[in-house]
Amino acid sequence: MATIISADNDTHFFADVCKNFDYAAQFTQHNPGLLDQIKSCNSVYRFRFPIRRGNGFEVIDAWRVEHSHHQSPTKGGIRYSEMVNEDEVMALAALMTYKCAIVNVPFGGAKGGIKINPKNYTVQELENITRRYTVELIKKNFIGPSIDVPAPDYGSGEREMGWIADTYATMNPGQLDAMGCVTGKPIALHGIHGRREATGRGVAIATRECVSVAEDMAKLGLTPGIEGKKIIVQGLGNVGYYSAKFLADFGGLIVGICEFEGAIYNEDGLDVEAVFQHRKSTGSILGFSGAKKEFKNSGEGLEQQCDILVPAALENQITKDNAASIKAKIIVEGANGPTTPEAEAIFYQKGGIIVPDLFANAGGVTVSYFEWLKNLSHVAFGRINRRFEENSNLNLVNMVEGITGLSLTPLQRATIVKGASELELVNSGLEDTMIRSYHEIREIYKANPKIDTLRTAALVAVINKIAISYQNLGVWP
Repeated sequence: MATIISADNDTHFFADVCKNFDYAAQFTQHNPGLLDQIKSCNSVYRFRFPIRRGNGFEVIDAWRVEHSHHQSPTKGGIRYSEMVNEDEVMALAALMTYKCAIVNVPFGGAKGGIKINPKNYTVQELENITRRYTVELIKKNFIGPSIDVPAPDYGSGEREMGWIADTYATMNPGQLDAMGCVTGKPIALHGIHGRREATGRGVAIATRECVSVAEDMAKLGLTPGIEGKKIIVQGLGNVGYYSAKFLADFGGLIVGICEFEGAIYNEDGLDVEAVFQHRKSTGSILGFSGAKKEFKNSGEGLEQQCDILVPAALENQITKDNAASIKAKIIVEGANGPTTPEAEAIFYQKGGIIVPDLFANAGGVTVSYFEWLKNLSHVAFGRINRRFEENSNLNLVNMVEGITGLSLTPLQRATIVKGASELELVNSGLEDTMIRSYHEIREIYKANPKIDTLRTAALVAVINKIAISYQNLGVWP
């Protein structure tokens, strides 16, 4: 039986990322020194700080890694987890570099980690930890709207990003762009509509785009289109929940959901919102009335019959030990590094396709980029031009009605005339980014028969883009 494997010091996550990079690098023509520069983490900052707990103190371990400075600022989330370690943060920072490059977002990659279980701390203690972490970054120049811009990750969210923004602004009085020091903030603190669900929406769009290509689906024995495809999602956190929700909205059938406490399955489909509310009220997905099968060993849920598997939890979930048992034809990596290189080789040998994490879950950083731009411009998207668009559309509708003699219904007029809101513009930009990027990767994959995976194709694209940046920057002094 398969088991969910948690991240620890023995997983060598960064080594796996480098292994994939080295394999892809052979399909490029760049100098070995330049490749080494692209692959290496530029800055690794490990630090410890105390907080007061009760009548005593507790020392917290924390990290911030800036992987690449080929673009500025660097960008990446902060993970709150007992399992976080330096190797993991380095690997995630590297993946952020590659992720930004593949979706053409002008950031270098970075990542942060705080070694705590948030559930073991009060809200006040979490605020103290977050603010102290931010101050430590400020002291070493590891945060700023033009330096390094954090975001939410596993264990953190809008609340923590709000604390970071406030701390940075307090420590930098008068800085006009202070709120651009972090993304994923609450709307009331200059966040952006659509950021919370962006990663999951991006995963769903990536999945839909993958299965829309008839040529590729024919090789898998599947019909093109997302409609009716059976999908298992691992993880019911922010990424997993929204991935499942939007995949269902697109016409997919969510047949399985896996969480750390177990897994549920129903080949006729599960109501994602009902499962979410059941877990919210009971603390577990187990016992859900709409499930036909339950598994206390969550790993068994990954091995049930489906067309598409979306691992959206932690890294190293699909390994050489369970890859052969995965029945899905397509794996779409909602999490970072859920499939080990050994497992990927096994899965491709079986004839499957893996849509890699550095593309599939890039929706979050894409919309973070939009939020950063909003913070620098100090105006919400659509605010300046929405009413102008509506008036222009209304004039056009009136002219067409006058020429044709036809009259639209009030609903038809409202639909045609309405200008785009910030959320609509954000979702449109995200969708365009994901669609364009998928086909860029696929074209490289199809153009060279020696490139055997979409991950390798994505990394080839990444290496070429970053290499051009470094070559244009030159070396100083």
